[in-house]
Amino acid sequence: MDTNHNRNKHTKGGSNTRKRSAVNTREQRRDYDYGYEEEQQTPRRQNTAKRKLSKKQLAKKRRRKIVLFVAEVVVLLLLIIVYWGMSKVSDIQYVEIDEDEIEIADEVQQAEETGAMKGYMNVALFGVDSTTGELEKNTRTDTMIIASINLDTKEVRMVSLYRDTYLNVGTDIYNKANSAYAKGGAKQAMSMLNMNLDMNIKYFVTSGFDALIDVIDAVGGIEIDVKEEEVVHLNSYQVSIVGKPDGTLNAAGEPNYYAEPYVEYTPVEHAGLQTLNGLQATAYCRIRYVGNDFARTNRQRTVLEKVAKKAITLNPAKLNAIAEAVFPKISTNFTLSDILSLLGGVSDYSVAESTGFPFEGMYYTGRIGSKGSCIVPITLSDNVVKLHEFLFQEQWEPTDTVKQCSEKIKSDTSQYISY
Repeated sequence: MDTNHNRNKHTKGGSNTRKRSAVNTREQRRDYDYGYEEEQQTPRRQNTAKRKLSKKQLAKKRRRKIVLFVAEVVVLLLLIIVYWGMSKVSDIQYVEIDEDEIEIADEVQQAEETGAMKGYMNVALFGVDSTTGELEKNTRTDTMIIASINLDTKEVRMVSLYRDTYLNVGTDIYNKANSAYAKGGAKQAMSMLNMNLDMNIKYFVTSGFDALIDVIDAVGGIEIDVKEEEVVHLNSYQVSIVGKPDGTLNAAGEPNYYAEPYVEYTPVEHAGLQTLNGLQATAYCRIRYVGNDFARTNRQRTVLEKVAKKAITLNPAKLNAIAEAVFPKISTNFTLSDILSLLGGVSDYSVAESTGFPFEGMYYTGRIGSKGSCIVPITLSDNVVKLHEFLFQEQWEPTDTVKQCSEKIKSDTSQYISY
């Protein structure tokens, strides 16, 4: 597939073309603080040997039905694998992770086997800030989504964890949630999600921006209602993704970037409902200067859901094009046998509700000491109760680990906010 050709198609309609070609890194390339200072530490959970033994016993009993998702391009991969079997799976970057090294509470293990979480598969979807194929640690998680699949009803629910959320990042150090992947890759990021949210995530899929661009182009673009105030930032982010240094510096001493309009990217020329190509839609996902991080995450989920729904209507030729474009740009710990278990019945799955975490009205946003701008759940325990109600439709009593994390977050941030 010629992705350059797809990226260079002109957007239909509109006038007064915005030829904002140069963009500085201070506005578009900067990201949140990834400081990883050693903080006061809370006791790690007890009975580790017992937990590991339980996991090994459970592993022998289970042969899970696996549903493969990818952050930013979720349901597409399900359909591709079903239609094309194993012919292209070898292109995926496989990462071996020992399940015993992933933090999961004993109470959650029990709920997975006989309680509220029985019959669900929960997968972590990571979208990383990379256009060069770097999918392991030392790269930023721009997107963190939990895809929870009810294997009985075939319903999929998605929860976006706001990347600036102040949490235990999996090593009893408290920082922004996205620092977990940057420091310890998918294994630490999954442990972070499980430790703070009482989840049982053992599988992940990671993709970079290139994968999202190519898959949206392959499905023929998606319809997005672009707001007037989003247009200039959408175009600037296109430049930040494909541009090169133009030899000048901004006020912070960082290089400015330039891309040729209608050659390297197609500017969006007007607001309103329109079909965005891969680069445009990916740039739309990255906007964080209109609204806040919550609005940004909502844009990401909107793109994800629209891509998934459009994929359901595609023919095998289109799916093959997606597979060729995307599979080399994916990292996962799903094995060949896991993927084989997908075959059969996948077309019955549907994307249902989605939400963000922390929940609306249950967080504080502001600067937290040296950590910079953070999102603080108020409280973490209360948010976890609501999370389990949303995902599993069951009342949940937070584990001692979550309660400890919740108290530590409260202790760290009480000087900045009132509880």
